[in-house]
Amino acid sequence: MIDSHKSNRLPWATGNTPLMLAPMQGLTNRAMRALFIDWVRPDVVFTEFMRVGHASRKGLIRSDRKEASSPHGDVPMVAQLVGHSYEALVIAAQDAQEAGVEHLNLNLGCPYGRTTSGATGGALLQHIAVLEKMIPALRAAIHGTFSIKVRSGYSDPQQIFSLLPLFEQSGVDFLIIHPRTVVQQYQGLADHTITQKVVEQCSLPVIANGDIRTAAAGRRLLQETGAAGLMLGRGAINDPLLFERLRNPTAAEPTRAEQAMMLQRYMRDLLSRYSELFCGEVQVLNKLKKVLTFVEEPAFAKQVTQMKRTKTIEAFTALVEELA
Repeated sequence: MIDSHKSNRLPWATGNTPLMLAPMQGLTNRAMRALFIDWVRPDVVFTEFMRVGHASRKGLIRSDRKEASSPHGDVPMVAQLVGHSYEALVIAAQDAQEAGVEHLNLNLGCPYGRTTSGATGGALLQHIAVLEKMIPALRAAIHGTFSIKVRSGYSDPQQIFSLLPLFEQSGVDFLIIHPRTVVQQYQGLADHTITQKVVEQCSLPVIANGDIRTAAAGRRLLQETGAAGLMLGRGAINDPLLFERLRNPTAAEPTRAEQAMMLQRYMRDLLSRYSELFCGEVQVLNKLKKVLTFVEEPAFAKQVTQMKRTKTIEAFTALVEELA
């Protein structure tokens, strides 16, 4: 067995129940991560996945290297890699570490995981022989923590149980489980009875992910599954203050007026940060509109639709100012 703890340090304090910001492609860029850190300080943040092609013999592309080395204060950041060539992934992992990354994650969950030359993300769950080479090779190359974010299976939701020995024997430090299959994409509900069984059968810390949209649901999930922590994705993008309510059991769900004020502040802050990070009005607006696709409060459906139809930042800002 490979030494499972080269660093002996998880990206959260011993005894804590970490609340993590999920990696979401096109969303959890460094501006969004900085907003969450300033507002609610997740225990751990993740980059968007960094795509590693078969021909990536020089490591990460420039933009991903910059993303990997972006400052986050003292909030631990995990860089997520996705690819199908274990040799190229090893080179990318080494490059990320040279850029200052301490914690690395392998994406085995993205349901859209195929490049022109090979399976990536969740599609790799169809290629166990590849994983049997890839995971130990990455563990050997990574000096800090190495984690995996995985679906419960490609088409069989019970597949995860046949993978646990590989993860454990390869020395993976912790596991993030989203209990849908790859073919389900985001349809139906995450089956957290699978999460509970993974926790029971796995020696690794298990982080639960999927359909955590309210503080009550998150606390219930922790209690029922025994998971080591939670990863918040769509629920957090919809409502960044979900982190605060999860930490404070006495906090009430927000009123409509409080939701309106939060959404207004959220859009103002993102507009400011995106204007610094992205180039041009069209790109900034498109990024804001992508965030709005995850805002699901029925009370603001009309306003959100109007904001998504705007053609200028001036028009967008005017609608934001009408929220509260």
